[in-house]
Amino acid sequence: MSDLQLDPARTALLVMDYQTGIIENFDKDGSLLARTTSLVQAARAAGLRIVFVKVGFRPGYPEVSPNNKMFSHIKSIGRLQDSVLCPGLAEPTDVVVTKHRVGSFHGTDLDMVLRANGIDTLVLAGIATSGVVLSTLRHGSDLDYRCIVVRDCCADGNAAAQDTLMTAVFPMQAAVTDAAGVTAALTK
Repeated sequence: MSDLQLDPARTALLVMDYQTGIIENFDKDGSLLARTTSLVQAARAAGLRIVFVKVGFRPGYPEVSPNNKMFSHIKSIGRLQDSVLCPGLAEPTDVVVTKHRVGSFHGTDLDMVLRANGIDTLVLAGIATSGVVLSTLRHGSDLDYRCIVVRDCCADGNAAAQDTLMTAVFPMQAAVTDAAGVTAALTK
């Protein structure tokens, strides 16, 4: 997407669910993390607000309802209590939001943080595309944020779902580009 334009003062990069215990299932060769790390560095150099969103739960999982199929399973196997971002991604000045559901907005202070910083454009990278990326894009779009999905910094366990979302679903609410396209827009 060569015509992509970004105002760094009004744009945030959301890096979602890039945490140990998740990335290992989607990035066998390390290329996804390397590409996303480069994108984070370019965004930081351009002055974008960097927001990391991670999923996590308190001891005993008080946030998990037995009616929630996905998170009840996570509770039953004891995962994601000590959620840790992938090493080397975040810096102390970055915002870290902990969520207890699939989407990044539901039950978090993400919208308040973005609006308090004058953000109106979201660049989305995340794991999994059919989970956090889809849910966050839909909610963000409904909140009137301009959204950009970075297709090669997103991953999904279902290749058909990934392709359908990137080519048929996301373009209705977002620009879809790659990390090189975002980096090029930041250096214009």
